[in-house]
Amino acid sequence: MFRNLRKDIGTIFERDPAAKSVPEIVLCYPGFHAVLIYRISHWFWGRGMCLAGRFISHVGRFLTGVEIHPGAVIGSAFFIDHGMGVVIGETAEVGNNVTIYHGVTLGGTTWKKGKRHPTIGNNVVIGTGAKVLGPVKIGDNARIGANSVVISDTPPNSVVVGIPGKVVFRVEGEKRIALDKEFMPDPQGRAITSLLDRVTRLEERLNRLGEPAGEDKRDV
Repeated sequence: MFRNLRKDIGTIFERDPAAKSVPEIVLCYPGFHAVLIYRISHWFWGRGMCLAGRFISHVGRFLTGVEIHPGAVIGSAFFIDHGMGVVIGETAEVGNNVTIYHGVTLGGTTWKKGKRHPTIGNNVVIGTGAKVLGPVKIGDNARIGANSVVISDTPPNSVVVGIPGKVVFRVEGEKRIALDKEFMPDPQGRAITSLLDRVTRLEERLNRLGEPAGEDKRDV
């Protein structure tokens, strides 16, 4: 548990340029507090002390605004940025080196017992307000866009956006998607550029035919 907490602190330094010192992270980062409380509650849960685990988790929810069920399995180097409104269900599984932002839900879609929450791979980033619902699998190195609703499996090395979430970009092989905004794929931008190029070509064709756009060719 303490080894994972050291990795969690190191991860915050790597991914949040606003972090200045370890005391600042320990005292002022609600995302770190939520992960710390989760790891304590999970320790109790894993040893059969379920009531203690749930109570500690409940206190953590009150203090941080983040609700992580103690039964969830979360790997190392886990970072919750800002944190408020995050919900992670009982049977959720989260890999290593995962980042999620405020308002994210890893939720279920059924009242039946058993596996009902998502499995998140390694090196995944889940944007603000995104909802990943049901026992779906999110592949390694995937990025889920803000406010997306994901209800089906996501392949590795892909970008998912929309409601319902759809893969709009995918990198083949072992190459990872860059997480810096200026290097991120922009499918909407590419679509708009393509439409503008088509309009330009059509206008040029009309001009060559000597028929300006909008002219009524019917005889009066």
